[in-house]
Amino acid sequence: MKDSVLILSGGVDSTTLLYDEQDRIALAVSFDYGSKHNAREIPFARLHCERLGIKHITIPLDFMTQYFKSSLLEGGEEIPEGHYADENMKSTVVPFRNGIMLSIAVGIAESNGLKYVMMANHGGDHTIYPDCRPEFVDAFDHAAAAGTFVNVHLRSPYTNITKGDIARRGKALGIDYSETWSCYKGGEHHCGRCGTCVERREAFAEAGIDDQTVYDLL
Repeated sequence: MKDSVLILSGGVDSTTLLYDEQDRIALAVSFDYGSKHNAREIPFARLHCERLGIKHITIPLDFMTQYFKSSLLEGGEEIPEGHYADENMKSTVVPFRNGIMLSIAVGIAESNGLKYVMMANHGGDHTIYPDCRPEFVDAFDHAAAAGTFVNVHLRSPYTNITKGDIARRGKALGIDYSETWSCYKGGEHHCGRCGTCVERREAFAEAGIDDQTVYDLL
């Protein structure tokens, strides 16, 4: 039954969830919020939706680059290098990004008579990103249900598993991860050194995936 809206970035996690839950997804939504890598990842989101016959839309959130501070955004400071869990990676946080995107997705769900919104946060996000943690997920789920006539709920099935677990699931689903984007720097190729590149490499190694990603600096 098609009862869900998925927030789809075009990265490893949300692409895996797209394939994992394809029978339930009526619509996938990407947000162009001015990140340095939006132009690299959104085309992959569109590609996978076309392949699966799932409607895909992109919603611009231009205001975020004007009013929000984050190294992830165009005009922000340099993207830090190092491990995903390092303290300096906090500069990549876009304040309440998931809250904003989820709120829009909930409105879209209710407008289309859909019961669920899905996002692909995972256990490795908890250290750095407050709006990926279980307490946020639970609070937002209650808020969405209370604030809609159709009682929209948030589903985030990867909240308590690792990116390696997600990669293993994607491997079993036959996903070609070379058709995803992770690097926060948004260059021609993955840099190989920023936190999300490091996490991508570690997850693929843990899952036994032959990593076909082109990394500039390895």
